Amino acid sequence: MINITKEDERFMWMAIESAKIAEENGDVPIGAVIVYQNRIIGKAYNQREQLQDPTAHAEIIALTQAAAAVESWRLNGCTMYVTLEPCPMCAGALVLSRMDRLVYGCDDPKSGACKSLYNIVQDERLNHRLEVTAGVLEKECREQLQNFFEQRRIEKEELKTQNQ
Repeated sequence: MINITKEDERFMWMAIESAKIAEENGDVPIGAVIVYQNRIIGKAYNQREQLQDPTAHAEIIALTQAAAAVESWRLNGCTMYVTLEPCPMCAGALVLSRMDRLVYGCDDPKSGACKSLYNIVQDERLNHRLEVTAGVLEKECREQLQNFFEQRRIEKEELKTQNQ
């Protein structure tokens, strides 16, 4: 049994709120929060469309903020809360940052690299591993993403109908 705390839920709600900003900007609604000693030191949302940058994932932006906050690339003692299981790029960055813990909302069966397709963050061949807690506010995180993509499909179909 995974021990999900009230603190895990509180910080995941903040990540969900951050993800709403991504959606408002036309990007996939993924949000991330990094916590050190019960204080938020990084908070971001996907900005790939906004910045036209393939690396502008919520996790990467939050990692940059957190490193600036502690003035070190080593994020020992930190926990990342993110609404979707990180991709290979983000999972690798978490390992390289020496983050202690990852908490995520829902699995990503298409590109998840912490459980679904790979498990980069706990690969024993690497020099650092993270503690992982999955499924925190899973339903809310999954619905946020599903609603976004459903709306995208509706908009695409409406555009297709208008152009006929």
